[in-house]
Amino acid sequence: MSANHNHKTEFNGDKKVGNSLLSGPEYTLKNWLVPKIPEAIETYHLTMATLLWSVINVAVAFQARNNLSLLWVVSLMIVLQYLTDLLDGEVGRQRDTGLVKWGFYMDHFLDYIFLCSLVFVGYMISPSGLQTWSFAFLVILGSFIVNAFLSFAATNTFEIYSHGIGPTEGRTILILVNTFIIYFGTDHFSLLVPMSVLVCLAGLIVNTYQIQKKLWLHDMQAKHIK
Repeated sequence: MSANHNHKTEFNGDKKVGNSLLSGPEYTLKNWLVPKIPEAIETYHLTMATLLWSVINVAVAFQARNNLSLLWVVSLMIVLQYLTDLLDGEVGRQRDTGLVKWGFYMDHFLDYIFLCSLVFVGYMISPSGLQTWSFAFLVILGSFIVNAFLSFAATNTFEIYSHGIGPTEGRTILILVNTFIIYFGTDHFSLLVPMSVLVCLAGLIVNTYQIQKKLWLHDMQAKHIK
């Protein structure tokens, strides 16, 4: 068997490339919290916790339309999902108990499930006639996720940040949005929701253009080398 057949490309799904605006504080928080996690709690427990946070969001969504204060619970779920998502991989690395490929698959699959639960909350609290915009959010935000994984499949470089914005910043924005809705209601949804969708769509277009441009240049350079 030739050397080429023996060569295996290293899996880099557990190595995120780039930084976001909150990467510094996030790194400090992560290293402070990991030693405080009991030994009985393993990396896969933290990963699977996202399923619980998602179920709670869906349960709350049915009551949130009549009681917007329940969005505090949704914001708490966002914080808890952030913490378990932040710590699951780091616990595995520091204890050398990580399940790299299982963790990559389940972590990001459950991230999408959690995103769907948040969109469901948005759907349930939206005034009549605006629910369709919730599905637009799901399609656009889901497309960001698809872009990241397709780019990773093509380059073996896992990059989830764009212009300093990543999942942590996104969660922060969602908590601020929840807080706004709790205090000011949904009267402004007819203007704010379409505007937010259009802003996200513009970001998706820019992100997609940059990814395809990078892959185009990569292919052209490979052709030139040959």
